[in-house]
Amino acid sequence: MRQSTKFWDRIAERYSRKPVSDEAAYQKKLQVTREYLRPEMEVLEFGCGTGSTALVHAPNVKQIRAIDISSKMIEIAKGKADAQNVDNVTFETLTIEQLDVDDQTLDAVFGFSILHLLENKEAAIAKVYDMLKPGGVFVSSTVCLGDTMKFFKFIGPVGRVLGLMPLVRVFSRKELEDSLTDAGFDIDYAWQPGKGKAVFLVAKRRD
Repeated sequence: MRQSTKFWDRIAERYSRKPVSDEAAYQKKLQVTREYLRPEMEVLEFGCGTGSTALVHAPNVKQIRAIDISSKMIEIAKGKADAQNVDNVTFETLTIEQLDVDDQTLDAVFGFSILHLLENKEAAIAKVYDMLKPGGVFVSSTVCLGDTMKFFKFIGPVGRVLGLMPLVRVFSRKELEDSLTDAGFDIDYAWQPGKGKAVFLVAKRRD
C-alpha cells in the first residue's frame, strides 16, 4: 500500500491537470448518478482523487465525506473546495480499510476508478454494503482488464516494482458484477461506453 501511496502522491499535480479522457461518457455517468441522489442524503466517496466528482455532486446531497489514500490528492481537493466555496464536502487522507463508519448510516457510496486498484475488492464491497442503508446505492466505475488485457496480470507487477504504476488488479466485468451480487447487491443500472472502457454500475443494497 505504501508503494501505491507514493505513486499517487508523486503524480497528483499532473493528474489534477489532466483532462477527462472521455468527456461525453463522464457527463453521462454524472447524469445517471444525479438521478439517484436526494437533498437529504449522506454520501461517502472512497478513492476520491482530487475531488472533482464529489464537488460536482455536492449541490445534490446533504453531505459528502470523501477519502483518498494520497495526501497530495486530498490537498488539491481541499483547495478546489475552498475555491468553489463548497462547505458540505469533507476531504480526508484515509483508505477504505481504515474507514470507521456505523452500519446502515449512508444513503449512497461512490467508488469511481478505484475497485481495480484495491488489494481486496470483495472486502471493500462487503464494507460498503454494511455502511449502506437498505435500498442505498453503490455507484462505481471500474476498469475490467480481464475482458481485454488478461496479460496485464503479468506486466502489472513488473511496472509496480519499477515504480511506474500502482497496484492494479485484473478481473472481468462478470467477476465484478458477481462480487456485487454475492455481497447482497442488485445491479440497478449497468453501462459500458465501449470495449475496453470502464464499466459503470449502480448497485442497490437489497432491503
